[in-house]
Amino acid sequence: MRGMNRRSLRLELVAGLGLALLALPMAVAGAQSASNAVSTQTSLTVSTSDHGGQTKAAVAVSVAAADGQPATGAVAINEGSRQLAQVALNATGQASTVLALPGGMHNLRAVYSGDATHQTSVSTLAPVQAQTSTAPSFQLTLAPVAPSALPLVLTAGAAGTVNVTINPVNPASLTSPMFVTLSCSGLPNQASCAFSPASVEILANTPTSCPAGSPASACPPVSSMVLQTQSAGTVGFAAPASHSGKGSDPVAWAILLPGVLGLGGLAWGARRRAWLSRLSLLALVALVTMLGTTACNPRYYYFNHGPPNNLPTPAGTYTITVTGQSSDGVTAITQNTTMVLTVQ
Repeated sequence: MRGMNRRSLRLELVAGLGLALLALPMAVAGAQSASNAVSTQTSLTVSTSDHGGQTKAAVAVSVAAADGQPATGAVAINEGSRQLAQVALNATGQASTVLALPGGMHNLRAVYSGDATHQTSVSTLAPVQAQTSTAPSFQLTLAPVAPSALPLVLTAGAAGTVNVTINPVNPASLTSPMFVTLSCSGLPNQASCAFSPASVEILANTPTSCPAGSPASACPPVSSMVLQTQSAGTVGFAAPASHSGKGSDPVAWAILLPGVLGLGGLAWGARRRAWLSRLSLLALVALVTMLGTTACNPRYYYFNHGPPNNLPTPAGTYTITVTGQSSDGVTAITQNTTMVLTVQ
């Protein structure tokens, strides 16, 4: 028994050593890839302005790479552990957005998430003093669910979920419930978004933050946003040759040719008899009406058969704006935040 135990122990050691040797090249390759990435430097500038008693902060971010090449990807604007917005870098490695800040002091930071050849970097803190107000309002913050990280990366045809938290500002000043309706914009073609619920309610006693471990009833309201993309595909029918532009339909010609010849004969005879002129006009109107209500009409064909192909959501990086709107019947409140969606 002791000999068998020793032999088993030796086999386990050999197997473990083999696995370690197999994993070593992968670890070395990963380390080399990380070390080869070019360093970057992120800078953040903020300018503020007052809009109806509310402070708007115009944020500008620039990411400079050591190799002189423009950085790509996304930058997040954070305050502490909260992400206030996320925007995609343009072709020159810059991005901008506008934030609505509640009254008080705020310390903002830009965080660059890096790309395939550039390392991540973080800007220095930018202190911002926002004007104090007692008017009720709200802020929007985003948290990824699936995939679990931002930017949201989806393949064409996949869906992603993001939680939208509606954080009340000065809710104690409310004299009636505030209803906030959510929407999104900036989506690529062949993509859509849906909120559940699409409208949330803020009461005078709604908490402005969610303490750790507290139940949902003691937190600001949350809506689930689903972003749906579309994959390429072909629907289960084929357009007739006369509509696809690849040939002609003999049935259509069998109808049109005699009709055209008949109308030509009527028009020629109309020179001799006045009543044939009226008859030819009526026949022409009847023929046009018939063609307009049959499958030879492209609009008729589209509404009855649909498009021949499903177009995919174009690949690329997009900045999506999530907007919340509320009104007390006199004053409308609009707040928004942004996130980055990458379609592969």
